[in-house]
Amino acid sequence: MVLPSFRVDGQIAVVTGAGSGLGEAIGLGLAEAGAAVVLTELPDLLARAERVAARVREQSGEAYAVPLDVTAVDSIQRMVEAALDRYGRIDILVNNAGIQIRRRALEVSEDDWDRVLAVNLRGVFFCAQRVGRHMVARRQGRIINIASQNGLVGMEDRAAYCASKAGVINLTRVLALEWAEFGINVNAVAPTFVRTPLTAPMWEDPALHAGVLRRIPLGRLAEPRDVVGAVVYLASPAAAMVTGATLVVDGGWTAV
Repeated sequence: MVLPSFRVDGQIAVVTGAGSGLGEAIGLGLAEAGAAVVLTELPDLLARAERVAARVREQSGEAYAVPLDVTAVDSIQRMVEAALDRYGRIDILVNNAGIQIRRRALEVSEDDWDRVLAVNLRGVFFCAQRVGRHMVARRQGRIINIASQNGLVGMEDRAAYCASKAGVINLTRVLALEWAEFGINVNAVAPTFVRTPLTAPMWEDPALHAGVLRRIPLGRLAEPRDVVGAVVYLASPAAAMVTGATLVVDGGWTAV
């Protein structure tokens, strides 16, 4: 038996929210695996994506930074057109952009709820739809949605976030069913808490840190590389028969 490839050489990959944290790591990982990467970030934060693109080019990779606000469908359309103008096709979409507003359920405002759902669920759908139209026409593609363990289990102070990520998981299943006939694989990755510069302030609270670690059987937070491996796998030929799945990268949290 021949081991299937985990490389994505020559593929064109779009990563949303790629200017920092997990999105940055995913963009760098896909580039290392051989893809040319389109790195998106909010217009006023585009310098972050340009910095990541420069890192890719320093390692002889191909990268292009594009502004994107996933809450605006016209911005999504412009991003897709920019990627197609530059590379002619999109083979991989990673819907990574997301936010969290921590509030007790009784304190969540309409603005809180609408903002979280607009970025985490509405944005995922319309990015997938706009890129999906191109992939359907080509009859091939990979879409990977970054969900969360909190789409599978509840957690205090995160009503909107948990709802949005549960929506991402079931949306992934629907898109996988509808687009399978066009050769498009749609999957999700559901990480636990990931140690990044953006989450670092959370771990300055010893009680919070200890409480989270108690719920992770492997006894540590995830590192970006743990999630990058899952994304690259789902984007690669090794996952050709995987669609509609949610790959949980949570150190055993949801196994309890």
